[in-house]
Amino acid sequence: MDKTDTVSENSVTLQENKSLYIIKIGGNVIDNSENLYRFLKDFEGLDGFKILVHGGGKVATQIAEELGIEAKMVDGRRITDIETLRVVTMVYGGLINKNIVAQLQRFGNNAIGLTGADGNFIRAKKRLVKTIDYGFVGDIDKDSINPENISRLIKAGFTPVFCALTHDGEGQLLNTNADTIASALAVSLSSLYKTTLIYCFEKKGVLQDINDEESLIREIDTIRYEELKAQHIIHSGMLPKLDNAFTAISCGVKAVIIGKSDDLGQLKENKPFGTRLSKNA
Repeated sequence: MDKTDTVSENSVTLQENKSLYIIKIGGNVIDNSENLYRFLKDFEGLDGFKILVHGGGKVATQIAEELGIEAKMVDGRRITDIETLRVVTMVYGGLINKNIVAQLQRFGNNAIGLTGADGNFIRAKKRLVKTIDYGFVGDIDKDSINPENISRLIKAGFTPVFCALTHDGEGQLLNTNADTIASALAVSLSSLYKTTLIYCFEKKGVLQDINDEESLIREIDTIRYEELKAQHIIHSGMLPKLDNAFTAISCGVKAVIIGKSDDLGQLKENKPFGTRLSKNA
């Protein structure tokens, strides 16, 4: 490698070492048109590069019922047989994804709707059958994401909007957890950008008292997290979300924020938003 090549590579590194928000939204935003409108307006207002990841909300279940397809769930996880896969492909990759993209265009954001199969951005492996056969469900590993291809899209001026669908590289689409996709994207792209992962849900963040919205815990580092678990302040459904968050941080993600979609605009105004998780809170 000569001196010119070294200078060129350093320039690319400096160019790509910019801020990137990867934000995941769920049914509490998707299922309410007013919430979605406010969120997307605030999303567009954020400075820096952005990626949006969304799940399916209740729409897939409703349409499946209308088509006479029974929703099968085990411990809150959807069993994706071939008929269900057809529905979630139509709903996640079509109806919901394109509605979000159209609304972002309305706000002047040049969004592009994607599945993991597009551009070979996210490749997954069909979940192995152990005690339960989850059907056409994909699991992501460390080699699933193609960060260079995604970065090309971002630098070209597009905002990727990923739905909860991946592919196996053999022509098969797979239903894949949107939280997992968002985390995997954040980890993979952290080698190219200063990446912040944001999970938007129905609460203001991690609460000291689940019934008191004003008991928000603003910052949690790894030491504080262990204390909160020992005190049983954080338990049940929040444990896997926070475990995944701290794993992402340990793999290079700058920070993870958990907060309410209605409050996302506070980031633009440099006001505290949600609960910030980091190595050194």
